[in-house]
Amino acid sequence: MNFQDDTKLDNPVWHSLSESHRDFAINYKNIKFYHPDYCPFGGFEIQEDNSGNIDAYSLLADSFFIVGDKPVLSDQLVLKNELICTQMIVDCKIAIDPKDTIIQLTEEHIDALYDLVNLVQPGYFKKKTALLGNYFGIFENGQLVAVTGERMKMEDFVEISAVITHPEHTGKGYAKQLVAHATNAIFAQNKTPYLHVVENNEGAIKLYEKLGFRTRRKISFWHITKHKESKI
Repeated sequence: MNFQDDTKLDNPVWHSLSESHRDFAINYKNIKFYHPDYCPFGGFEIQEDNSGNIDAYSLLADSFFIVGDKPVLSDQLVLKNELICTQMIVDCKIAIDPKDTIIQLTEEHIDALYDLVNLVQPGYFKKKTALLGNYFGIFENGQLVAVTGERMKMEDFVEISAVITHPEHTGKGYAKQLVAHATNAIFAQNKTPYLHVVENNEGAIKLYEKLGFRTRRKISFWHITKHKESKI
């Protein structure tokens, strides 16, 4: 696999919204955001004062993230926190023999997918996030208990996201199977998989490393909200 263009991963939101996900973009002069119905992420190309455009986006979303370099904000908005993630990438398909049946999720599963992801990781996943890529799941007795899917997409790279297992069904190897399945499905598209994991989530990082992922860099997700008294 040729990684000569992997510098795009330094700015994944900007390049995704400039390429495969351009139809989901809200474009300002030097900053692009996903439409908030799909994903609360933004990214800018050049480090400059984008505060006015960030204010404009805040009219559409009360809480959102800018991925990459630290943004300049107006006094109308609050930098709630910096979420530092480990960005990981994998070089080749994963050899694994799934023990459980993995199903590609469809429109009929969107409510169950939304409920499961927000049960474990509330705030990131929207009802329309599932339209950004393929999502896969494992069911037990008719209940969706584990999922993994695709989020940010470029011409050459696809982000694996929403690696979620219901708290009552952990420890069964579901995440391992689903991440491997999603990884191989992305390679089948002739694209390279990558993912983001909170830097202190040692268990998840060890799992990804065992599957063949390697750390590429640290990257920040800047969580931005409005002042309660803001008139925006």
